[in-house]
Amino acid sequence: MVQRCLALLFASILPAAGGGAQPSPRSPVPPDSEIRRILVERIDTYHQGVGLVVGVIGRDSRSVVAWGKLGKGDPRPLDGDTVFEIGSATKVFTSLLLADMVQRGEVTLTDAAAKYLPAGVKMPERSGRAITLVDLSTHTSGLPRMPSDFQPKDPANPYAGYTEKDLYQFLSTYQLTRDIGSQFEYSNLGGGLLGLVLARRANMDYEALVRSRITGPLGMSSTGITLTPGMKERLAVGHNASLEVTSNWDVPALAGAGALRSSANDMMTFLAANLGDVKSPLASAMASMLAVHRPTGAPGLGEIGLGWFVTKPSDAEVIWHNGGTGGYRSFVGFNPKAGVGVVVLSNTFTASGVDDIGMHLLDSRVPLLPPPKQHYEIAVDTKLFDGYVGQYQLAPNFALTITREGEQLFAKATNQPRVAIFPEGERDFFYKIVDAQITFVTDANGRAISLTLHQNGANLPAKRVQ
Repeated sequence: MVQRCLALLFASILPAAGGGAQPSPRSPVPPDSEIRRILVERIDTYHQGVGLVVGVIGRDSRSVVAWGKLGKGDPRPLDGDTVFEIGSATKVFTSLLLADMVQRGEVTLTDAAAKYLPAGVKMPERSGRAITLVDLSTHTSGLPRMPSDFQPKDPANPYAGYTEKDLYQFLSTYQLTRDIGSQFEYSNLGGGLLGLVLARRANMDYEALVRSRITGPLGMSSTGITLTPGMKERLAVGHNASLEVTSNWDVPALAGAGALRSSANDMMTFLAANLGDVKSPLASAMASMLAVHRPTGAPGLGEIGLGWFVTKPSDAEVIWHNGGTGGYRSFVGFNPKAGVGVVVLSNTFTASGVDDIGMHLLDSRVPLLPPPKQHYEIAVDTKLFDGYVGQYQLAPNFALTITREGEQLFAKATNQPRVAIFPEGERDFFYKIVDAQITFVTDANGRAISLTLHQNGANLPAKRVQ
């Protein structure tokens, strides 16, 4: 059940990076046959998914490559019209709404979010500064990744029970721990709040606002929150990391953070508008999203504009976002210089995700992730676990807390559920629900002084702080 809420509508802190990239001229997007080979390998060889759809758009071309099934046991093939949950890629739509409303003179980037909330809601402030709309869009508001009172009643559909009332109560009691605008911290709470604020300003619900301002004008008929009969028929079944069927997610109060569903064809239409390949009433708003740049301070992540991450894996600038829910992963991005856009949609939430495929297709110097290593649990002296229990700081606002319950060790990342980890050595542990491992570094007494998190090809050291 835990793996279903592990995604938490996240965007990766570290994108698929080009650490092994070589300084050679950028290759064009590979042919469909090569893309198909990558998908076949992921699904049939590595068993890292049930179905994958890739859409590639160029200045004068558009293609869709799909492999796998609509669902486990469902032989229907996937195509460009198959519908997926896109998770946190929704945040790009939310920030586009912000940019569009600025263009229309309905709001300003520096408007306080509190201006558009009910009178009884007390938004947190610090040092005399209010949280603004641009702070929410760029994840620099000082709000945490998730509300501390977020306690899912149904782990299979974790956001369903979190209401606007819950959100308002949290905001009215939360004390900011750092100055607003001083630091990037990815926040589903902030993204959801931004969607709610803009919807209130427009006097309509979030889905209606997206439809009237974005998907309607662009002709994206397969993008929305509520599934039409046609979308429901074409909805890919979600699967967890164990390739088991899992529930779809409902995200009522924080819809702007990750509630949208879409298809590869619709997302390519969206990318074509962002690339300027088609005339769009949103052209000015889309361009303005990249006029704002704030540093993330995260290795390999680069900067963030309004909603979009701006990364240079080599010398090619890639504009992107990703997403995940309990049974899906998504990547959407474009290379403005090359005039290429890519969307990758999966009906499986796996640790390897789809980011490396998307980045590789946008810049061939970004390598694909290597095949996953097999990990096997072994028996160790569980007395060793006492030396590992503690908190380890990975980043200024991101830590891993290691706890023990009986003979089981757990790891809990900041604002994420705790997850069991299993020994493959006396100091080496692995997750079963994601492709990630932890190595403890101990002193002469067996007490850990630090750990290293191994994930997505990166080795992230963390010193013990507690």
